[in-house]
Amino acid sequence: MWFAGPARLVPEAGRPNAQRLGFHLEPGMRVGLFGGSFNPAHEGHAHVAETAMRRLELDRVIWLVSPQNPLKPTHETRPVAERMANARRWARGSGMIVSDAETRLGSQYTIDTLRVLRARYPGVKFVWVMGADSLATFHRWRGWTQIMREVPVAVISRPWIALKARTSPAARRFAFARWPASAAARLPDAKSPAWVYLTGPLNFASSTAMRARQKG
Repeated sequence: MWFAGPARLVPEAGRPNAQRLGFHLEPGMRVGLFGGSFNPAHEGHAHVAETAMRRLELDRVIWLVSPQNPLKPTHETRPVAERMANARRWARGSGMIVSDAETRLGSQYTIDTLRVLRARYPGVKFVWVMGADSLATFHRWRGWTQIMREVPVAVISRPWIALKARTSPAARRFAFARWPASAAARLPDAKSPAWVYLTGPLNFASSTAMRARQKG
């Protein structure tokens, strides 16, 4: 889900319809796309999704559970079905949708997923949602500049990473496109590149820490 690279999508004739993707979207909807491994999902993920929903005034937030994060060991990643079930525990509210659309589409890369969803749902106002920890390493995602130009991006603050995120290569490269937090509600209507960094009460839950405790 995270990285752009050679397309590996299902041919058009064989692609699943909207119902098989697990969600139905209408033109004009404001939809956050929140991608990640969710290995496992936790209250910090819920905090990011709920903050985006509230501050951007979104109609939906779709948790896109990735098949595999290329930067993380395969043996540490639980099966998609298990991570989906865990994410549903935290994706509270009627506007929250947990989806394995990338697995169904045969897409491993964020840029491919974004382009397919934009083509399939014309008129929907998509925003890419991520925590500040992802912004700090965003420049390692192949095709990250194309992602920034594909849809607006909302970055939600996370513990211990604020300075590194806001001074990251991606933040510096697209400093000209950063919107003030006070304008967050208008971001879904923006022409890309456009992004916002939203601060607020921090949630200290971490997937890495949770996995470490489970091993212990």
